[in-house]
Amino acid sequence: MMSKTWFKKLTERVFLPVLCVVLLLTPLIGCAQAADTVTARLRPDYTIIIDGAERDFYNAAGQQVHPVAYDGTTYLPVRAIGELMGRNVDWNERTKTVTLSGTRTAAPVAGTADTASKAQDVSVEVRSDFTVIVDGSKRTFTNADGKTVYPLLYSGSTYLPVRAIGELMGKTVTWDAAANTVTLSGGTVTDADSFSGQTPVPGDTTTPAGPTGGARPILTVEEAKAKALENAGLTASQVTFTEAKLERDDGREIYDIEFYTADYKEYDYEIDAKTGAVLEMDYDAESFTPPASSGTITMEKAKEIALAKVPGAKEENIVKLELDRNDGRPVYEIEIIYNAMEYEMEISAADGTILEFESESIYH
Repeated sequence: MMSKTWFKKLTERVFLPVLCVVLLLTPLIGCAQAADTVTARLRPDYTIIIDGAERDFYNAAGQQVHPVAYDGTTYLPVRAIGELMGRNVDWNERTKTVTLSGTRTAAPVAGTADTASKAQDVSVEVRSDFTVIVDGSKRTFTNADGKTVYPLLYSGSTYLPVRAIGELMGKTVTWDAAANTVTLSGGTVTDADSFSGQTPVPGDTTTPAGPTGGARPILTVEEAKAKALENAGLTASQVTFTEAKLERDDGREIYDIEFYTADYKEYDYEIDAKTGAVLEMDYDAESFTPPASSGTITMEKAKEIALAKVPGAKEENIVKLELDRNDGRPVYEIEIIYNAMEYEMEISAADGTILEFESESIYH
Protein backbone atom coordinates (compact mmCIF):
# COMPACT_ATOMS: atom_id res chain seq x y z
CA MET A 1 0.00 0.00 0.00
CA MET A 2 1.31 3.48 -1.00
CA SER A 3 2.28 5.56 2.02
CA LYS A 4 1.06 9.14 2.37
CA THR A 5 4.66 10.35 2.67
CA TRP A 6 5.69 8.74 -0.62
CA PHE A 7 2.61 10.16 -2.41
CA LYS A 8 3.40 13.63 -1.10
CA LYS A 9 6.96 13.43 -2.41
CA LEU A 10 5.70 12.19 -5.81
CA THR A 11 3.30 15.15 -6.01
CA GLU A 12 6.04 17.66 -5.21
CA ARG A 13 8.46 16.18 -7.75
CA VAL A 14 6.09 15.55 -10.68
CA PHE A 15 2.72 17.25 -10.50
CA LEU A 16 3.73 20.60 -9.02
CA PRO A 17 6.34 21.37 -11.73
CA VAL A 18 3.79 20.48 -14.43
CA LEU A 19 1.22 22.77 -12.78
CA CYS A 20 3.74 25.61 -12.71
CA VAL A 21 4.44 25.21 -16.41
CA VAL A 22 0.69 25.31 -17.16
CA LEU A 23 0.22 28.44 -15.05
CA LEU A 24 3.14 30.15 -16.75
CA LEU A 25 1.85 29.33 -20.24
CA THR A 26 -1.78 30.30 -19.57
CA PRO A 27 -1.28 34.09 -19.96
CA LEU A 28 0.51 33.53 -23.25
CA ILE A 29 -2.26 31.32 -24.58
CA GLY A 30 -5.03 33.65 -23.41
CA CYS A 31 -3.35 36.84 -24.67
CA ALA A 32 -2.28 35.89 -28.19
CA GLN A 33 -0.90 38.71 -30.28
CA ALA A 34 -3.69 40.56 -32.13
CA ALA A 35 -1.28 42.08 -34.66
CA ASP A 36 0.52 39.85 -37.15
CA THR A 37 3.20 41.49 -39.29
CA VAL A 38 3.06 40.24 -42.87
CA THR A 39 4.47 41.24 -46.25
CA ALA A 40 2.07 42.97 -48.62
CA ARG A 41 2.51 44.80 -51.91
CA LEU A 42 2.13 48.57 -52.26
CA ARG A 43 0.30 49.17 -55.57
CA PRO A 44 0.47 52.78 -56.78
CA ASP A 45 0.06 51.27 -60.25
CA TYR A 46 -3.52 50.20 -59.46
CA THR A 47 -6.30 52.43 -60.79
CA ILE A 48 -9.44 52.79 -58.65
CA ILE A 49 -12.63 53.79 -60.49
CA ILE A 50 -15.67 54.75 -58.41
CA ASP A 51 -18.89 55.54 -60.29
CA GLY A 52 -16.98 56.28 -63.47
CA ALA A 53 -14.39 58.61 -61.94
CA GLU A 54 -10.76 57.74 -61.24
CA ARG A 55 -9.98 58.33 -57.55
CA ASP A 56 -6.81 59.13 -55.66
CA PHE A 57 -6.62 58.87 -51.87
CA TYR A 58 -4.94 61.12 -49.31
CA ASN A 59 -4.39 60.81 -45.58
CA ALA A 60 -5.33 63.52 -43.09
CA ALA A 61 -1.94 65.18 -43.61
CA GLY A 62 -2.50 65.49 -47.36
CA GLN A 63 -0.06 62.72 -48.32
CA GLN A 64 -1.21 60.38 -51.08
CA VAL A 65 -1.91 56.83 -49.92
CA HIS A 66 -2.00 53.95 -52.36
CA PRO A 67 -3.86 50.63 -52.59
CA VAL A 68 -2.24 47.66 -50.87
CA ALA A 69 -2.46 44.09 -52.19
CA TYR A 70 -2.32 41.21 -49.70
CA ASP A 71 -3.30 37.54 -49.95
CA GLY A 72 -5.02 38.08 -53.33
CA THR A 73 -7.10 41.02 -52.09
CA THR A 74 -6.84 44.76 -52.74
CA TYR A 75 -7.14 47.01 -49.67
CA LEU A 76 -8.14 50.70 -49.62
CA PRO A 77 -7.72 53.34 -46.86
CA VAL A 78 -10.78 53.69 -44.62
CA ARG A 79 -10.57 57.42 -43.90
CA ALA A 80 -10.46 58.33 -47.58
CA ILE A 81 -13.41 56.01 -48.26
CA GLY A 82 -15.27 57.80 -45.47
CA GLU A 83 -14.93 61.00 -47.51
CA LEU A 84 -16.56 59.32 -50.51
CA MET A 85 -19.36 57.94 -48.33
CA GLY A 86 -19.96 61.33 -46.72
CA ARG A 87 -19.27 59.86 -43.27
CA ASN A 88 -17.07 61.13 -40.44
CA VAL A 89 -14.30 58.69 -39.54
CA ASP A 90 -13.23 58.41 -35.89
CA TRP A 91 -10.39 56.37 -34.40
CA ASN A 92 -10.57 55.32 -30.74
CA GLU A 93 -7.09 54.32 -29.60
CA ARG A 94 -8.26 52.86 -26.29
CA THR A 95 -10.78 50.46 -27.83
CA LYS A 96 -9.02 50.08 -31.22
CA THR A 97 -12.24 51.06 -33.00
CA VAL A 98 -12.81 52.72 -36.37
CA THR A 99 -16.22 54.39 -36.58
CA LEU A 100 -17.90 55.72 -39.71
CA SER A 101 -21.02 57.68 -38.87
CA GLY A 102 -23.09 60.83 -39.29
CA THR A 103 -22.98 63.33 -42.13
CA ARG A 104 -19.43 64.39 -42.88
CA THR A 105 -18.56 67.82 -41.51
CA ALA A 106 -14.92 68.03 -42.58
CA ALA A 107 -13.98 69.00 -46.11
CA PRO A 108 -12.23 66.41 -48.31
CA VAL A 109 -8.46 66.42 -47.88
CA ALA A 110 -6.56 67.76 -50.86
CA GLY A 111 -2.99 66.78 -51.50
CA THR A 112 -0.19 66.53 -54.01
CA ALA A 113 -0.01 63.42 -56.15
CA ASP A 114 2.86 61.11 -55.22
CA THR A 115 4.40 60.31 -58.58
CA ALA A 116 7.60 58.82 -57.17
CA SER A 117 6.06 55.73 -55.56
CA LYS A 118 6.42 52.38 -57.25
CA ALA A 119 5.10 48.88 -56.64
CA GLN A 120 7.11 47.30 -53.84
CA ASP A 121 6.89 44.90 -50.91
CA VAL A 122 6.00 46.53 -47.59
CA SER A 123 5.40 45.32 -44.03
CA VAL A 124 1.84 45.67 -42.79
CA GLU A 125 -0.04 44.52 -39.71
CA VAL A 126 -3.13 42.31 -39.87
CA ARG A 127 -5.25 43.73 -37.04
CA SER A 128 -7.81 41.22 -35.82
CA ASP A 129 -8.18 43.41 -32.72
CA PHE A 130 -9.58 46.35 -34.70
CA THR A 131 -13.35 46.88 -34.57
CA VAL A 132 -15.23 48.57 -37.42
CA ILE A 133 -18.49 50.37 -36.57
CA VAL A 134 -20.64 51.76 -39.40
CA ASP A 135 -23.66 53.88 -38.47
CA GLY A 136 -23.87 52.27 -35.04
CA SER A 137 -23.47 48.64 -36.15
CA LYS A 138 -20.38 46.47 -35.74
CA ARG A 139 -19.26 45.12 -39.10
CA THR A 140 -17.23 42.03 -39.92
CA PHE A 141 -16.05 41.07 -43.38
CA THR A 142 -15.32 37.96 -45.41
CA ASN A 143 -13.67 37.23 -48.73
CA ALA A 144 -15.35 35.49 -51.65
CA ASP A 145 -14.61 32.11 -50.03
CA GLY A 146 -16.35 33.07 -46.80
CA LYS A 147 -13.10 33.43 -44.85
CA THR A 148 -13.00 36.25 -42.30
CA VAL A 149 -10.68 39.07 -43.30
CA TYR A 150 -9.36 41.77 -40.98
CA PRO A 151 -8.25 45.39 -41.37
CA LEU A 152 -4.64 46.13 -42.25
CA LEU A 153 -2.54 48.84 -40.64
CA TYR A 154 0.11 50.42 -42.85
CA SER A 155 2.01 53.65 -42.29
CA GLY A 156 -0.60 54.94 -39.82
CA SER A 157 -3.59 54.27 -42.10
CA THR A 158 -6.25 51.60 -41.60
CA TYR A 159 -7.16 49.64 -44.73
CA LEU A 160 -10.15 47.43 -45.53
CA PRO A 161 -10.55 44.92 -48.37
CA VAL A 162 -12.10 46.41 -51.48
CA ARG A 163 -14.95 43.86 -51.27
CA ALA A 164 -15.76 45.18 -47.79
CA ILE A 165 -15.59 48.74 -49.15
CA GLY A 166 -18.09 47.69 -51.80
CA GLU A 167 -20.44 46.40 -49.10
CA LEU A 168 -20.18 49.64 -47.14
CA MET A 169 -20.81 51.81 -50.20
CA GLY A 170 -23.50 49.55 -51.67
CA LYS A 171 -21.55 48.95 -54.87
CA THR A 172 -20.50 46.08 -57.10
CA VAL A 173 -16.74 45.49 -57.31
CA THR A 174 -15.04 44.32 -60.52
CA TRP A 175 -11.37 43.71 -61.32
CA ASP A 176 -9.67 44.19 -64.68
CA ALA A 177 -6.35 42.31 -64.42
CA ALA A 178 -5.11 43.49 -67.81
CA ALA A 179 -5.49 47.15 -66.82
CA ASN A 180 -4.77 46.76 -63.07
CA THR A 181 -8.08 48.49 -62.43
CA VAL A 182 -10.60 48.07 -59.61
CA THR A 183 -14.07 49.43 -60.38
CA LEU A 184 -16.77 50.12 -57.79
CA SER A 185 -20.06 51.00 -59.42
CA GLY A 186 -23.82 50.65 -59.42
CA GLY A 187 -26.10 50.09 -56.49
CA THR A 188 -26.98 46.85 -54.74
CA VAL A 189 -24.21 44.48 -53.69
CA THR A 190 -24.85 41.05 -55.22
CA ASP A 191 -21.87 39.17 -53.70
CA ALA A 192 -23.39 38.06 -50.40
CA ASP A 193 -24.62 34.93 -48.67
CA SER A 194 -28.06 36.31 -47.87
CA PHE A 195 -30.05 39.53 -47.98
CA SER A 196 -32.65 40.60 -45.45
CA GLY A 197 -35.34 43.27 -45.24
CA GLN A 198 -37.58 44.81 -47.87
CA THR A 199 -37.12 47.88 -50.00
CA PRO A 200 -38.65 50.82 -48.11
CA VAL A 201 -41.35 52.94 -49.56
CA PRO A 202 -40.31 56.40 -50.76
CA GLY A 203 -39.96 58.71 -47.78
CA ASP A 204 -38.44 56.10 -45.47
CA THR A 205 -35.13 57.11 -43.92
CA THR A 206 -33.41 53.71 -44.01
CA THR A 207 -32.73 50.94 -46.48
CA PRO A 208 -32.56 47.20 -45.80
CA ALA A 209 -29.92 45.69 -43.54
CA GLY A 210 -26.69 44.86 -45.32
CA PRO A 211 -25.27 41.36 -45.68
CA THR A 212 -23.42 41.67 -42.35
CA GLY A 213 -26.19 43.49 -40.52
CA GLY A 214 -26.94 47.11 -39.75
CA ALA A 215 -29.24 49.55 -41.53
CA ARG A 216 -27.86 51.70 -44.29
CA PRO A 217 -29.22 55.25 -44.10
CA ILE A 218 -30.22 57.02 -47.29
CA LEU A 219 -29.63 60.65 -48.14
CA THR A 220 -32.15 63.29 -47.21
CA VAL A 221 -33.69 65.25 -50.06
CA GLU A 222 -31.52 68.25 -49.13
CA GLU A 223 -28.38 66.12 -49.28
CA ALA A 224 -29.44 64.83 -52.71
CA LYS A 225 -29.98 68.42 -53.90
CA ALA A 226 -26.51 69.33 -52.65
CA LYS A 227 -24.98 66.41 -54.60
CA ALA A 228 -26.65 67.60 -57.81
CA LEU A 229 -25.58 71.20 -57.28
CA GLU A 230 -22.01 70.13 -56.55
CA ASN A 231 -21.89 68.19 -59.81
CA ALA A 232 -23.31 71.12 -61.77
CA GLY A 233 -20.90 73.57 -60.12
CA LEU A 234 -23.75 75.75 -58.88
CA THR A 235 -25.13 76.96 -55.55
CA ALA A 236 -28.69 76.88 -54.25
CA SER A 237 -28.96 80.67 -54.66
CA GLN A 238 -28.28 80.34 -58.40
CA VAL A 239 -31.09 77.91 -59.22
CA THR A 240 -34.80 77.23 -58.83
CA PHE A 241 -35.79 73.65 -58.04
CA THR A 242 -38.80 72.27 -59.92
CA GLU A 243 -38.62 68.69 -58.61
CA ALA A 244 -36.91 66.80 -55.80
CA LYS A 245 -38.48 63.46 -54.94
CA LEU A 246 -37.53 59.93 -53.90
CA GLU A 247 -38.49 57.15 -56.30
CA ARG A 248 -37.68 53.51 -56.98
CA ASP A 249 -36.06 52.28 -60.19
CA ASP A 250 -35.53 48.52 -60.56
CA GLY A 251 -35.72 48.15 -56.79
CA ARG A 252 -33.16 50.89 -56.12
CA GLU A 253 -33.92 54.17 -54.36
CA ILE A 254 -33.08 57.24 -56.42
CA TYR A 255 -33.76 60.94 -56.12
CA ASP A 256 -35.08 62.78 -59.18
CA ILE A 257 -33.73 66.31 -58.95
CA GLU A 258 -34.61 69.05 -61.46
CA PHE A 259 -33.74 72.74 -61.43
CA TYR A 260 -33.03 75.65 -63.76
CA THR A 261 -30.85 78.74 -63.68
CA ALA A 262 -31.75 82.41 -64.18
CA ASP A 263 -30.99 82.10 -67.91
CA TYR A 264 -33.30 79.03 -68.07
CA LYS A 265 -30.70 76.33 -68.49
CA GLU A 266 -32.30 73.14 -67.23
CA TYR A 267 -30.63 70.36 -65.23
CA ASP A 268 -32.11 66.92 -64.54
CA TYR A 269 -30.38 64.48 -62.17
CA GLU A 270 -30.86 60.96 -60.89
CA ILE A 271 -28.99 60.58 -57.57
CA ASP A 272 -28.40 57.23 -55.84
CA ALA A 273 -30.20 57.62 -52.51
CA LYS A 274 -27.69 55.36 -50.71
CA THR A 275 -24.37 56.64 -51.98
CA GLY A 276 -25.09 60.06 -53.48
CA ALA A 277 -23.60 58.93 -56.80
CA VAL A 278 -24.81 60.70 -59.94
CA LEU A 279 -26.50 57.95 -61.97
CA GLU A 280 -27.80 60.16 -64.77
CA MET A 281 -27.47 63.83 -65.65
CA ASP A 282 -29.22 65.81 -68.38
CA TYR A 283 -28.33 69.41 -69.20
CA ASP A 284 -30.42 71.43 -71.65
CA ALA A 285 -29.55 74.93 -72.84
CA GLU A 286 -31.96 74.93 -75.80
CA SER A 287 -33.29 78.34 -74.81
CA PHE A 288 -29.86 79.92 -75.19
CA THR A 289 -29.63 82.35 -78.10
CA PRO A 290 -26.07 82.79 -79.42
CA PRO A 291 -24.82 86.29 -80.24
CA ALA A 292 -25.59 87.54 -83.73
CA SER A 293 -21.88 87.91 -84.45
CA SER A 294 -21.17 84.22 -83.86
CA GLY A 295 -19.26 82.35 -86.55
CA THR A 296 -18.98 78.59 -87.06
CA ILE A 297 -16.61 76.46 -85.00
CA THR A 298 -14.61 73.62 -86.50
CA MET A 299 -15.03 69.93 -85.68
CA GLU A 300 -11.64 70.01 -83.94
CA LYS A 301 -12.84 72.85 -81.72
CA ALA A 302 -16.03 70.90 -80.93
CA LYS A 303 -13.88 67.91 -79.86
CA GLU A 304 -11.79 70.18 -77.65
CA ILE A 305 -14.92 71.57 -75.95
CA ALA A 306 -16.40 68.09 -75.43
CA LEU A 307 -13.20 66.62 -73.96
CA ALA A 308 -12.85 69.58 -71.59
CA LYS A 309 -16.31 68.67 -70.24
CA VAL A 310 -15.08 65.15 -69.37
CA PRO A 311 -11.74 65.58 -67.52
CA GLY A 312 -9.32 62.78 -68.27
CA ALA A 313 -10.98 61.64 -71.49
CA LYS A 314 -8.89 61.47 -74.66
CA GLU A 315 -9.74 61.70 -78.33
CA GLU A 316 -9.85 57.89 -78.55
CA ASN A 317 -12.73 57.91 -76.04
CA ILE A 318 -14.97 59.75 -78.55
CA VAL A 319 -17.27 57.17 -80.15
CA LYS A 320 -19.45 59.60 -82.13
CA LEU A 321 -18.81 63.03 -83.63
CA GLU A 322 -21.01 64.43 -86.38
CA LEU A 323 -22.46 67.69 -87.60
CA ASP A 324 -26.26 67.72 -87.63
CA ARG A 325 -29.15 70.18 -87.46
CA ASN A 326 -31.56 70.65 -84.58
CA ASP A 327 -34.54 73.00 -85.02
CA GLY A 328 -32.85 74.45 -88.08
CA ARG A 329 -29.54 75.28 -86.42
CA PRO A 330 -26.23 73.40 -86.90
CA VAL A 331 -25.03 71.38 -83.91
CA TYR A 332 -22.28 68.86 -83.24
CA GLU A 333 -23.52 65.60 -81.70
CA ILE A 334 -20.79 63.96 -79.63
CA GLU A 335 -20.65 60.77 -77.54
CA ILE A 336 -17.79 59.85 -75.19
CA ILE A 337 -17.29 56.63 -73.22
CA TYR A 338 -14.78 57.01 -70.40
CA ASN A 339 -14.27 55.41 -66.98
CA ALA A 340 -17.44 53.30 -67.17
CA MET A 341 -19.55 56.38 -68.00
CA GLU A 342 -21.29 57.37 -71.24
CA TYR A 343 -21.52 61.07 -72.05
CA GLU A 344 -23.70 62.59 -74.79
CA MET A 345 -23.77 66.23 -75.74
CA GLU A 346 -24.92 68.70 -78.36
CA ILE A 347 -22.62 71.62 -79.05
CA SER A 348 -23.72 74.67 -80.99
CA ALA A 349 -21.75 74.88 -84.24
CA ALA A 350 -22.32 78.64 -84.14
CA ASP A 351 -20.32 79.46 -81.02
CA GLY A 352 -19.42 76.25 -79.13
CA THR A 353 -22.12 76.50 -76.46
CA ILE A 354 -22.99 73.12 -74.93
CA LEU A 355 -26.73 72.98 -75.59
CA GLU A 356 -27.41 69.53 -74.13
CA PHE A 357 -25.36 67.26 -71.91
CA GLU A 358 -26.19 63.81 -70.53
CA SER A 359 -24.11 61.32 -68.57
CA GLU A 360 -24.95 57.81 -67.46
CA SER A 361 -23.09 54.90 -65.89
CA ILE A 362 -22.76 52.05 -68.38
CA TYR A 363 -23.77 49.76 -65.48
CA HIS A 364 -27.00 51.67 -64.81
